[in-house]
Amino acid sequence: MTAIRQDAWSDEDDLMLAEVTLRHIREGSTQLAAFEEVGERIGRTAAACGFRWNSFVRKKYEAAISIAKSQRQKRAQLKKHAAVSTISGGASLAVLDVLDPSGREVTEEALSVDAVIRFLRQWKQTYQDLMRHIKQMERSLNDKEEELSKYRRENEQLNKQVNEVETDYRVVNDDYKALIQIMDRARKMAFLVEEEEESKPRFKMDANGNLERID
Repeated sequence: MTAIRQDAWSDEDDLMLAEVTLRHIREGSTQLAAFEEVGERIGRTAAACGFRWNSFVRKKYEAAISIAKSQRQKRAQLKKHAAVSTISGGASLAVLDVLDPSGREVTEEALSVDAVIRFLRQWKQTYQDLMRHIKQMERSLNDKEEELSKYRRENEQLNKQVNEVETDYRVVNDDYKALIQIMDRARKMAFLVEEEEESKPRFKMDANGNLERID
């Protein structure tokens, strides 16, 4: 039973879904078969793959889908021509009722070769489109990695600044506490000096030159 995943679709998952689905279209298979194949590969249900294809991936590959359908038709034609050739038992090729753009009749052999050439050209175009898409995804991934590295550097710088601020705060806080202690000791010493001054006896000299204590 295929596992059900809850994580988001990655670019690699989307690319695999597109490649497999396009291959099934070209080969004349069903999209359901493609979704089941992709689901087994990436651990998702066929329904999840079908929903992802119809809601997101399909829109990005409209041109490739048209080419794949055209290639499917050409494959069907080639199979049909091959079957006709087999039935004829190697008889001489008959002239088909097909005209090229110039109005001349085209033989089955010429049509088959032309179909193969078009198929190869279309496949080459599809391959080039996929390679361009892969390169775009690689550039996007590189941009994301550079952006992530930038954020990591900024985060390290901010953490460094926070640590410096915390250190400065501890230093200032310690200095403030020390200052409060010094001021408190100074206040107590001043209070003791005042008490000592008040407790000392005071004297004054009378008219005869004798010292007289003042209460």
